Amino acid sequence: MGTKFKIWFNGEMREFDDCKVHVLSHALHYGSSVFEGIRAYKTPQGTAFFRLDDHLKRLFYSASIYRIPMRYSFDEIRDACFEAVRSTGLESAYIRPLVARGACGLGVIPKDMDAVDVSIMVDSWGAYLGEEGLRNGIRACITSWQRLAPNTMPTGAKAGGNYLSSQLIGYEAKDRGYDEGIALGHDGLLSEGAGENLFIVKNGKILTPPCSASILGGITRDSVFELAADLGYNVIEQSLSREQLYGADEAFFSGTAVEVTPIRQIDHLAIGNGGCGPITKRIQSEFFGLFNGETEDKRNWLDHL
Repeated sequence: MGTKFKIWFNGEMREFDDCKVHVLSHALHYGSSVFEGIRAYKTPQGTAFFRLDDHLKRLFYSASIYRIPMRYSFDEIRDACFEAVRSTGLESAYIRPLVARGACGLGVIPKDMDAVDVSIMVDSWGAYLGEEGLRNGIRACITSWQRLAPNTMPTGAKAGGNYLSSQLIGYEAKDRGYDEGIALGHDGLLSEGAGENLFIVKNGKILTPPCSASILGGITRDSVFELAADLGYNVIEQSLSREQLYGADEAFFSGTAVEVTPIRQIDHLAIGNGGCGPITKRIQSEFFGLFNGETEDKRNWLDHL
């Protein structure tokens, strides 16, 4: 984190350096943590969370899948997010709630099921893949690492252990000189990026892999569905091949961190006009318009401080 802001940790705001976990924490040994990434934006009406409740619902869902008991209620966690952001004084912020199994002894199955640490960290975070990439597109590659098969681990849960896969995808892309990596599923069809959902545009249609393609069904992804509909487009969920990505007129990533970022190149091939395509640009403008006041928040996605 760039600045040592206070952190909401196990029920109270604490100094940055006082937020520590034990080396025997189960999450360190076995990856038993779940988390969310949430953005709050500066708007004409002040700082506002984007789809806070939807993120927290997924946090509770992820914890339930891994049988991690939540020590605090939904409303307590929600209130804590507001408290944590207010304490920083930031107008735009990235919020990271984390629920992790604590010091409960060695062994894959926790000996103390109730040993759980809950934290909410806040910091500033700009364009995940850079401002230039956000404007004109990034370079991505298909990596050799596949996403988790549906019968191995639940990819619809946002669990810390799942991101070991994402790290391998991202490392390979960086080693090869690209900005981000894209993974195929166990069936050889398109899945998602290292930490982003994937969309392609072909002949005026917006296509994206289904949730059964071992993806995390992103909240920003769902927002793209809704915003595209407002613009007169239907997003079609369907299985997609690597070749269809190469032949796309446009392609873009979505996600809390990446927001809506165009893809200008896949492997050695330029996509469309080699920059931000017109449909991608419209969706991107509609998305960021929620925060600058140009897009009506008719679905009540914004919660103001």
